[in-house]
Amino acid sequence: MNVKKLAKAIRKQDYVLVIMRHAKTEPFHASGDFNRELTDKGLKQAKTMAKGLRELGLVPDQIDCSSAVRAKQTCMRMLKTFGDKPKVDWHKSLYGDGMQAVFDALHGCKEKRHTLMVLGHEPTVSMASQWLANPASDQHLLDLLNLGLPTATCVIFGSSAPFKSWDMRQATLLAVLGPKDFD
Repeated sequence: MNVKKLAKAIRKQDYVLVIMRHAKTEPFHASGDFNRELTDKGLKQAKTMAKGLRELGLVPDQIDCSSAVRAKQTCMRMLKTFGDKPKVDWHKSLYGDGMQAVFDALHGCKEKRHTLMVLGHEPTVSMASQWLANPASDQHLLDLLNLGLPTATCVIFGSSAPFKSWDMRQATLLAVLGPKDFD
């Protein structure tokens, strides 16, 4: 990944969406899937991703995050790097309501917000990303989406249109990045 080239491409966009999967979690929790927690590796992944996104100039104006424990922990760890700028909203719908919850987050975003992060779960994050990417997007990046997103991986989209007007196949797919891209 050429960070300078990507940062330049991002700066050309009026609106940037970061769709991210939560960081690495424990495989099981006695209280059920919703309460699974991050592992030490997951905490490190979240910190690495926050630093990398900040270096790209992608500190979100708003974060719409699943209210599942692992997603909240990912977000809280990232906020230690992002600071007080992002407005954070917790949504149970991003845990269980599928792609509609992602589109609801987009369509509910105020026009004054130019960088939005949606932090959720597989398979929703990769499926929503596939639906958002316009057909002219880089084929290699589209292929990565077909594989599903590993933990702590994000997909970056750009557009000149406000989020509330985004629909299927209209966003420019700029990158698919994971923690190893920022090591």
